[in-house]
Amino acid sequence: MKRTHFIMWISVLLSACHTKQNTSNQQAAAITTNEMRSKLTDAQLKVAKIELGELEEKSISSIIKVNGKIDVPPQNMVSVSMPLGGYLKTTKLLPGMHISKGEVIATMEDQQYIQLQQEYLTAKSKLIYTEAEYNRQKELNQSKASSDKTFQQIQMEYSNQKIALKALGEKLQLININPNSISENNISKSVNIYAPINGFVSKVNVNIGKYLNPADVLFELVNPSDIHLNLMIFEKDLDKLFVGQSLVAYTNNKPDIKHPCEIILISKDLSNERSAEVHCHFEDYDKSLLPGMYMNADIEIISNNTLALPEDAIVNFEGKHYAFIALSAHEFEMTEVVLGAQENGFVEIKNNQVFTQKQIVRSGAYTLLMSLKNKANEE
Repeated sequence: MKRTHFIMWISVLLSACHTKQNTSNQQAAAITTNEMRSKLTDAQLKVAKIELGELEEKSISSIIKVNGKIDVPPQNMVSVSMPLGGYLKTTKLLPGMHISKGEVIATMEDQQYIQLQQEYLTAKSKLIYTEAEYNRQKELNQSKASSDKTFQQIQMEYSNQKIALKALGEKLQLININPNSISENNISKSVNIYAPINGFVSKVNVNIGKYLNPADVLFELVNPSDIHLNLMIFEKDLDKLFVGQSLVAYTNNKPDIKHPCEIILISKDLSNERSAEVHCHFEDYDKSLLPGMYMNADIEIISNNTLALPEDAIVNFEGKHYAFIALSAHEFEMTEVVLGAQENGFVEIKNNQVFTQKQIVRSGAYTLLMSLKNKANEE
């Protein structure tokens, strides 16, 4: 009997504690709710100049911030070498120096240049003799004074000699010697190397007296007049871009100087980091922009119509953003908002379903926030 009474007493005690805990939780919830609500008198409303309204449909642009570096198309970057090799005799090039197309940028010398010119002049002389013999045998063959076999043999020699002379002439042109300008009186051991483009010297890989093989690169030249910006864009943003789209680029050193660009190519190949290259053309050439320089870029993305509020309707409290919903003519509840893009004084509300068809404080929100803070201090 005593045991039964004891169990009943414990049950009553636990029930009472549970009821008390529920009541406490409800009170805490009520306190939390009350802390987010501001109630103003008629006089306070008049001073606060509260203006109400609903969410508005706005076309708000967002900005994608990306980075990349300045690049040069292949046709504007030249590696200079000597196809037949040789020793570097002279050059005045230094990295950064400006050069003009056709300008002599180096002089090479080697005995093989002498030999090549000798072979060409010898082949040229031999061709003159072979051509004369060919014409003579042709006349004899037509009158049947010589056999067909003799004529065919000289015909073959004449053809081979023309091929040999043409091949030697092409070799001379490889080392910038005009075959028509050489004779037995002007054979030279030296040849000039000419700048193939207008631009700047980016690299000098040689020194005077060094022997260079045909595969060695002497200089690297760049024509920066057609430089472009190579941006890395993540996969999630690629569908927002299009050829012809405008953007602005800037360097870390001079972020205030904006360089207008236009997208000219969007790569279809994704890297391991799930990004793709987007090539952009600078609208105005700036000599301070050099190949290889890193740059940042802001790309404006025009979104579809979205629900938005004026920036004045948003307040910041303890690291979060809020807007006030009107519960009545005098009472307002502060409700958290998730912000999106901002433009022209309006901000996108991503959790707009919370505010749909509700009257929102569009002006005077800061006054309501101050009212809540004063209320908290008084308590």
